[in-house]
Amino acid sequence: MPRSSRPVLTAVLGLALLATGCSLVPDSGVTSKGPTVLGFINGGTDPYHTCLQTAVTTTTQNNLSKVVTANSNGSKSAELRNVRRMIADKVDAIILISVDASALNADIAAAQKAHVPIFLIALMPADDSKILGAAVGDLTGIGKLDAQWVSDDAAGKSVKAGVISGDGSTSSDMMVAGFTKNLPANVQVVGEELGMYNQPKAKAAAAKLIQAHPDIQYAFVANEDMAFGVRQAFDAAGAQSVKIVTVNGTDPGLAALKSGKFAATVSNSVQDLGALAVTHTLGLLRKEDKNKIARVSTRLVTKANADTAHIYCDTDG
Repeated sequence: MPRSSRPVLTAVLGLALLATGCSLVPDSGVTSKGPTVLGFINGGTDPYHTCLQTAVTTTTQNNLSKVVTANSNGSKSAELRNVRRMIADKVDAIILISVDASALNADIAAAQKAHVPIFLIALMPADDSKILGAAVGDLTGIGKLDAQWVSDDAAGKSVKAGVISGDGSTSSDMMVAGFTKNLPANVQVVGEELGMYNQPKAKAAAAKLIQAHPDIQYAFVANEDMAFGVRQAFDAAGAQSVKIVTVNGTDPGLAALKSGKFAATVSNSVQDLGALAVTHTLGLLRKEDKNKIARVSTRLVTKANADTAHIYCDTDG
């Protein structure tokens, strides 16, 4: 994907540094024996996770630190093994994006036992006393923003909506709940199918949904890549009028907004998330930050304001 042509208001690194108060000059108390070494444990190899790792590694290097990486590839057991590997490698802190919230207790316990700080991305436990910190987006808030758009567009009329969710993980369920639980009474959710964050599977799920509920007017889709498959399935079924609301703010997604394929999306920059995770981790290690939790901003984007969306992933670095 080429560099976005829309204006960049703030460089990601600068944004993250301003948000966390973390400077590029390492604190002598942390780096007296050499550069800070961060261990980053990724959860997959899809475009989201690939961009996240690029943001983490680039920002770590720009902060005069080092990073070692591992990938759990969707496996909770592999994730715990990776945590133990990072502990054995004697990293100064672990940055982790978990494959599922149900894996976090074991991960955190292993890190705590070894006295290695652990910093989480996207998900966090109810009790944050045992973690160094976390960088998160408001997952339920993302769904809520799309629900508000549907509510405004329906304008009180009785309408029906369908849902193409992700993979049944905690993060996917939180987004879907944010959407369904914030719809007004006049908007009825009549069906939900798993898209598995895979465009062909989402297309097949949408074909099943529209066959069972040909009278839906709206669809919430848990990311834009799936939404393209959903759009194809709806159009093939003669349901071109179904309005799709989705998540991410990628360049193709914003182009789809402008062309009318999608009605709304929620800008949720993975690049900002990865950069913020690193700078906030370093800030907490250096005791420059006091708040454990850093939040990446999200906002509703439509055709009218598509050119002002944050860069989702700048592959040109």
